[in-house]
Amino acid sequence: MSLEKTLLMNELFACYQDLLTTKQQEMLALYYEEDFTLAEIAEHYNISRQGVHDTVKRGEEALEHYEATIHLNENRKLKQQYINELKKTQLSAEQSKLVQKMEEL
Repeated sequence: MSLEKTLLMNELFACYQDLLTTKQQEMLALYYEEDFTLAEIAEHYNISRQGVHDTVKRGEEALEHYEATIHLNENRKLKQQYINELKKTQLSAEQSKLVQKMEEL
């Protein structure tokens, strides 16, 4: 699996994990956050590797669907980009405080 896909899935998982089923949450966390193989996850749950693959695949598809519909991750990245651009400009103390508050959101 490519590093880009892993990074994207981790970002999407952080945004939308609560919308997944409990099994999808657990298996995607093991697969992407803990770097377990499908075989290791299958052994952990005492199910087939194919069963894990199907659950992970459905979870990935769900995350991609949520992002295509809701755009939380895309909007988060845009917000950070705008904040970074603001930081490069000459800001008053009050404006700097507002930018700091925006980062905390």
